Order: sequence, then structure tokens, then C-alpha cells
Amino acid sequence: MITLIWIGFSQSLFVAILMFTKKESSLPDKVLSGFLSLLAIEFLTCGIDYFAYNKPLLSSSFLLFNPALYIYINALTRAKFRLHPLHLLHLLPYIGFELTAYLLHEPLALGTYFQKDGQFLFRIIFGAANVISWLIYNPLGLRLVHRHRMHLRNEKSSIGTNENLGWVLFVSIFYVVYCIISVLVALLIFTNIIHPLSLHIFNYSMLLLMIYTFGFYGLRQQSLPVELLNNKPAIPYQHSTLSEEAKTQIAEKILQYVDLHQPWLQSDFNMDALSAAVDVPKYQLTEVLNTRLGFNFFQFINSYRVEAVKQMLTDPKNNFSIEAIGYECGFASKSAFYSVFKKSTRMTPVEYRALTFKA
Repeated sequence: MITLIWIGFSQSLFVAILMFTKKESSLPDKVLSGFLSLLAIEFLTCGIDYFAYNKPLLSSSFLLFNPALYIYINALTRAKFRLHPLHLLHLLPYIGFELTAYLLHEPLALGTYFQKDGQFLFRIIFGAANVISWLIYNPLGLRLVHRHRMHLRNEKSSIGTNENLGWVLFVSIFYVVYCIISVLVALLIFTNIIHPLSLHIFNYSMLLLMIYTFGFYGLRQQSLPVELLNNKPAIPYQHSTLSEEAKTQIAEKILQYVDLHQPWLQSDFNMDALSAAVDVPKYQLTEVLNTRLGFNFFQFINSYRVEAVKQMLTDPKNNFSIEAIGYECGFASKSAFYSVFKKSTRMTPVEYRALTFKA
């Protein structure tokens, strides 16, 4: 356990320094650097516990990780996000319980956690605070990532891996699973099935894994363009000012423009370009695409690309490679091409071509 603690401390501090000195460091990078620095402190205090008391004191990285991850997601997905001294209030529960545990010398002993002694009330409040923190910050963080990804699909026809924050979504979901497993491990400790320190080792092992994950992806994550960051919640279409006739006219303008000019052949075609071409505000285009045509912008443009790919795949005179066909039809990358095509047809381009010629 001691080895794990000092590895965690050194690695989190090292990655924090790398993030802070990253070339063209952005606000999210600085937030992540601060986040990792706090995790380094968490590992350090745990090491001090073993050095001073020869056992871990009652502590929880959840009270630190939950708000820090939420603030980092805010910094990534909101254009107007700025660090403010009030953000430090998110750390008060962690600091308060950490100091109290030191003053009371309260050990991390799950086997006697519900024993009614002088610190029973403190332990109950501590446990409740952890659950409340998890129930508040995790759904809020997941909601921000989901809203950002949905916003992208209404703005762009090609979405890069740097833009969709898939790794942040994965980390957020993985963290939820990790928390659930932690609860199950705690229950096994209460029933004396496994050793009391198993949860402590598991938690800090997962924390170290998170540090490596944030270091790997955080260093690769680039700042997102301001126009891709959504600062406004979606407006319910029930309160739309567009009449049915206006929606029909806008839908016709969209279809006529796309059929005539074939903008889907441009891999970087986006909602701004469509709005300028048909002279209709973006929010109205989004509403018409969603409610009248049944697509978001990403789905709409890529449906044309998929149809174009199908035509080229079934053309016996076409000598293009499958990957070249994808690029020719407007896809920005091979992975995006295969992903969109398979989602639309339930088969890969290779399988589609083989099935077509077999028939």
C-alpha cells in the first residue's frame, strides 16, 4: 500500500506539471493541472497517515474527485467559463472532513463503521456527504458532456475525436461504475468476507488509473473552438414562433440547396455554411431539421454521404478503394466513414460491397 501511495503522489504531481507547462496551455489544462495537484495532496496525506499513525485515517477522495471533475468538464464545454474564488467552496466538504478526521484521529475502519461510539455521528454525516456529493456532481457532469455532444451534432457534419469528448464521457461512466463497485466492496467488508484494507487499496488503485487516463488524454486534448461550445440550453420547440407554412418553406430551401450544390462533398461543411447559403438563422434550421425532416444536422448531411457511397460501391466500373470512396463522398476520416455507414446500413462498406456483387 505504501508503494502505491508514493507512486500515486509522484505520478499525479508529474502529470500536473506536464499539464501546466503544456504548449498553448488553455484554461481547461490549468484546471486539470490543479485537479491533479489536489490528487497529489490526497496521496500525500494518505502517506502521512501511515507514517504518523501506522494506519489510514477516515478520508474520501470522492469529495475531491466529484467537484474537480465537474469543474473540469465545465471548463471544457462552456465558452464563458472562468475560474472564480467561489469555486473553492466546492472543496470545503473535503477540507472540513479531512481536518476533522485528523483532529479526532478517526481511523478508516469499515468493520466498526456503524459502532455507536463518540464518533458515530461524524461517520454517518461523512458517509451521507459522500453519497450526496456523488448524486449531485456526477449527473451534472454527464449532462454537460451529453449536451455538448448533442450540440455538436446540430453544428457539424464531421466531428473529430478531439471535439466530441468521448474520452471524458468514458471516464465519467467508468467513474460511476467504480463508485458502485466501491459500495459492493464496502458491503463485503461489513460482512467480514474480505480484509478491511481491500477498499482502501482498491480506491487508490483506481485513483492512480484515473491519473494516468487524465494525463494521457488531457495532454492530447486541444482547446475547442468557441463556436462549438454551447452556452444556452435547448429551446423547447413547443414554444416555436415558426408557423407550419414557414417550416415547410425552410425545409424546401434546405433540400433544394443540398440537392443542387451537393455541399455534403465538403468534409468541413457545417451549420454556419448552410445558414449563410439559404439565408435562414441557425436556430430555425435546427428546429426544421429536427421536427420536420427528422434529423439533426450531422445525421442529415451524412445520410447524403452514405447514399453516395452506396452508389459508388455498387458501380462495377468504379476502381476506387473503399477508403478512397469515403473521402470522395465527404467523410473526413476512415473511422468516421465506417462508423456512420455501419450505423446507417448495419454493415460495413466491405460487407455491403460483397453483398451487392454477390446478389
